[in-house]
Amino acid sequence: MINSQNAFSQLVPFTSLAQKSFLPKPDNKSFNVAVIGTYAPRKCGIATFTEDLKTKVETFYPRTSFDVYALDLHEAAPLYGDRVNLINVDEPESYRKAARQINRSGVDAVWLQHEYGIFGGPDGILVTELVDRIEVPLIVTFHTILSQPSAGQREVLGHILARTDQAMVMSEHGRSLLTELYGFSPDRITMIPHGAPDRPFGREAGFKARLGVAGRPVLMTFGLLGPGKGLEHAIEALPAITAAHPDVLYRIVGATHPNLLREQGEAYRKLLETRVSELGVEDNVQWDNRFVDTEELLDQIEACDIYLTPYPNLQQSTSGTLSYAVALGKAVVSTPYIHARELLANGVGCLVPPEKPSAISAAVNDLLDHPYSLAELKERAYARGRSTIWSRFAQASADLINKAAGEPASAVAARDAQIYERIAAESGSAALRCR
Repeated sequence: MINSQNAFSQLVPFTSLAQKSFLPKPDNKSFNVAVIGTYAPRKCGIATFTEDLKTKVETFYPRTSFDVYALDLHEAAPLYGDRVNLINVDEPESYRKAARQINRSGVDAVWLQHEYGIFGGPDGILVTELVDRIEVPLIVTFHTILSQPSAGQREVLGHILARTDQAMVMSEHGRSLLTELYGFSPDRITMIPHGAPDRPFGREAGFKARLGVAGRPVLMTFGLLGPGKGLEHAIEALPAITAAHPDVLYRIVGATHPNLLREQGEAYRKLLETRVSELGVEDNVQWDNRFVDTEELLDQIEACDIYLTPYPNLQQSTSGTLSYAVALGKAVVSTPYIHARELLANGVGCLVPPEKPSAISAAVNDLLDHPYSLAELKERAYARGRSTIWSRFAQASADLINKAAGEPASAVAARDAQIYERIAAESGSAALRCR
């Protein structure tokens, strides 16, 4: 494990730009890409996204294929099978080995998923052991871009950016942060909204019947349970909602976050269940304590009328389930975190202040009191979701691969030399200077 005090002094020198294999390829050329991130069957949002990136692009663009490098612990290797390469998140040599394997494999590009917490070492510094050795164009999806990073977080992200040929973000706010706070060139950033399914509109009745909740107004939240979901605020809103609509049902779907489960067991869930009992709304809450697969999740979202995302963290830049809910034509009541502000703009959803149960109940009751307004909001959401369906996502992703893998080396070298020097000067770190 790299010590945090001298971590950057141990980083390898920059790969010579002249050694990178940036060879132009025509638009109709086949591409093979190494994709790196957490991956199914691991149960987390990044794993789902990485799997979707691979499967959706391969479905719509069969001339593009992906080799998967999954981040996990060594003991999890049997879960992945022979078709997935494992990177042990806590072993520096595992990252180096993966880089050597990728370089030998002849892939046209590497597509890395970056999120805080999925890489080993302080602030995820072990990812630098990988990116420092990649000899082909590097695409990075930045799932979270902090507006107030710690010194270590900023330095690690700056180091990754110095290696990045093309950056993908999923919000305009993310684009602004990369350019204004981190100084990354805007012409190397592509905004691709989180992908979503393309299903027919207005099938609530049938899916409610499948779940045994026919005829009831259904609210829903999905995700790994933990304090960051704000579920306690939605639960606190229920008495005011049920007073006006006694038959309403709030479905809370998702297992407890595995990290929280290891540290505290089911203490958080039990706390929520206790509060439900204290408020006397047991008959209005239904728990589904599982991490359901995507198709079942979509079926469950189809069964709801109003999707709630009461997240207290307003810096959250991406929510896959929010994209799903909008694309499936659901009325959304949400706190104004980054993704919600952008996706629900112009009357596509209802934004409420964080940690305000009274605001949640007022928004939900207003929709349930006015069925025509509820129906119109669902229609606006469905229309907005057509721009994020998987075919659109796959097209934008394939274009980004072509852009990264097909750019001449001279253009990349000139650009990268400037950004490397600027980041090195700002950080004062010898590890970030061009050699």
